[in-house]
Amino acid sequence: MEITNRGLIDDLLKRTAASTEKVKNFERLTIDELRYKKGDEWNILQCLEHLNLYGDFYLVEIEKQIMSHQHLPGSRIFRSGLIGNYFANLMEVKDGKVKKMKAPKDKNPKNSNLTVTTISRFLRQQEQLVFLLDKCLDIDLTKVKTSLSLTRLIKLRLGDTLRFYTYHIERHIWQAERIWKEQKLNAPASHYHN
Repeated sequence: MEITNRGLIDDLLKRTAASTEKVKNFERLTIDELRYKKGDEWNILQCLEHLNLYGDFYLVEIEKQIMSHQHLPGSRIFRSGLIGNYFANLMEVKDGKVKKMKAPKDKNPKNSNLTVTTISRFLRQQEQLVFLLDKCLDIDLTKVKTSLSLTRLIKLRLGDTLRFYTYHIERHIWQAERIWKEQKLNAPASHYHN
């Protein structure tokens, strides 16, 4: 993949804004609706907490790399790396489908007792992501590298990390919306007003 820095950042900002708006709709739901789950699947809050746990790592890592390369502008063209492009494409929702994956133990909120503060935390992380994406416009997204949450042995190009992270958010917002739609289908018709 080859794209201008501006083209990549604009696309990621658009995706981030869409994810943010979708999650703001969840603020209207009751705690029971947010905790609704079918079988062993995650509920809406668990999907968001999973993203919060990833944000705790990636937002710090991205900011660290941006700040240490802030005054070193380079190429205005981003060229995706082989591994980074693979990971980003693995996360992306394509044609309403995702590849199933198992969450790492430290990023699995399965047994967490979550509240609506999970949504607030997610929305704050989205604001931080927008701030960081804006800062990336003057950085060489190909040369600057970031660590992965799974291992520090592999480093991805910053542009690939931004793609992976943003697509990962979209993936679990899609999952949360699917849970909400399923819940509405299974509820009595008079139960929902929105």
